[in-house]
Amino acid sequence: MKTRVALLGTAAALAMAPAMALAERERGSSGNLNIIYWQAVSTMNPYLSGGTKEMNAASVVLEPLARFDNLGELSPWLVDEIPTLENGGVSEDLKSITWTLTEGLLWSDGTPVTSADVVFSYEYCTHPEGGCSYRDRFAGIERVEAVDDLTITVHFEDVTPNPYLPFVGAGSVIIQQAQFQDCLGARAPECTDANFAPIGTGPYVVSNFRPNDVIEFVANENYRVPTQPYFETITWAGGGDATGAARAVFQTGEMDYAWNLQLAPEVIEQMEAGGRGELLVDFGPLMERIELNFTDPSPDLPPDERGTRAHPHPILSDIRVREALSRAIDRELLTEIGFGPMGMATCNFIVAPPAMASPNNDNCLVQDIDRANELLDEAGWERGADGIRVKDGQRLELLFQTSTNAVRQDFQALIQADWREIGVDTRLRNIDAGVFFGSDPGSDDTYLKFFADVQMYASLFEGTDPTPHLEQRRCGREPQPSTQWQGQNINRYCNEEYDALWAELNREADPDRRQELVIALNDMFVQDYAHLPLVARGRVSAASTTVGGIVMNVWDSEHWNQAEWYRIEE
Repeated sequence: MKTRVALLGTAAALAMAPAMALAERERGSSGNLNIIYWQAVSTMNPYLSGGTKEMNAASVVLEPLARFDNLGELSPWLVDEIPTLENGGVSEDLKSITWTLTEGLLWSDGTPVTSADVVFSYEYCTHPEGGCSYRDRFAGIERVEAVDDLTITVHFEDVTPNPYLPFVGAGSVIIQQAQFQDCLGARAPECTDANFAPIGTGPYVVSNFRPNDVIEFVANENYRVPTQPYFETITWAGGGDATGAARAVFQTGEMDYAWNLQLAPEVIEQMEAGGRGELLVDFGPLMERIELNFTDPSPDLPPDERGTRAHPHPILSDIRVREALSRAIDRELLTEIGFGPMGMATCNFIVAPPAMASPNNDNCLVQDIDRANELLDEAGWERGADGIRVKDGQRLELLFQTSTNAVRQDFQALIQADWREIGVDTRLRNIDAGVFFGSDPGSDDTYLKFFADVQMYASLFEGTDPTPHLEQRRCGREPQPSTQWQGQNINRYCNEEYDALWAELNREADPDRRQELVIALNDMFVQDYAHLPLVARGRVSAASTTVGGIVMNVWDSEHWNQAEWYRIEE
């Protein structure tokens, strides 16, 4: 494989380009860029979707105050410098942080960006009826204050040693108050024009958006860098499958960039031999796992109670069953078949940065059918005549759902066979990725509603601090009817000890102790078998050999430096 792994930083990559090409490159000089996401984008408002595909697409339009570069370091974006204790931007008591916007910033409609927009962004996402997917980024805030037109101070309720969560990264962007001011709370999903074509500060503007299909972008005339972006337009296609997306870059050359190529390694290698594209791989916090539903998804329940903690799951509430399901899985085989060198079997929730990956959970790496059977025996599940276990007249039967994808369907089949061996009957269901990872509160097929017993997908977090990712598993963070089915505690886990430990992490300033607490929270979640980690995955995309400036970034949006992508002239 001609694979670019952990690519150079932007400055270094551009330094390698011919000086003449850099001197001649101007805004729009590279024509059109074709991008394909086989998981189609359903909204351009990342606050109304927890999906990576929406966050990535929106990141070329909507931007945060600061973001994480490809090395995981904080980089100023809409500000001139990162506030610190040393420069006085972070208060000595660690209870506030003050940001100063870069002077002269304009929205794409030509109006000035002000501190009022930043304050409004906070109010929008934290509205109790708004269902903001990234509300956890604003946990522990007392208030956000507009000191003057360019200055914003975030006041925290308590000591906050890591104040770089609000307004940092692609999941915590600034939206324009004038456009969204009538879209607060329950009205948020109704503002179709704003959600489909947000006014932003990024290098591109949405010119046409067809949900779950195609997005067309044009260069932002008011972008703060006069010579960027280098591509005049972007056509962002959606739908199909990972195989078709890979083929469009590697073989036909129809596309310049394809995201999330979740394909068997031998398939990618064969396609890459076409010579039109290169594989981009980098490892970070991305992890494929199975979520176990702690609530009852039965359609027999009233609509406002289905999938809520008012009704615990009749089977998976027993930790012995959850552990048995975990021990029966052959993770090494899954990794070999599904990802090869682009994946590593794991038993952890937090798999990166390396220093925060727990060393205490390797027992799941070896399949243990005998122990899994013992656990189900202890839990009172007895084998029936057909080999499926029964307890109190109920069969041990689970509905296992995931998105439509060749690798995931292979995983489903292998796991179904593993679970059959211990007496679990598993019904398989796969859902179109655009629907499964979509944000439509009216659809029963989204991973957020989780109307199944178990489901499989992958997710990650921005930056190198997993505090907000761990915060998502706190009580009360689950999607539910009152939040428009938004929220990141997907499996409805609730543990008061976990919540207390997270609160300690959120206050702790000592780096060594913070590392200990991250590992302790990971271990509590994993050893409670609250979900089943499978594979630590590399981010895998493909780029045409005719496109330069791409810098893979596992800590932020994959399109974090979209303005710097350019067409390589032959």
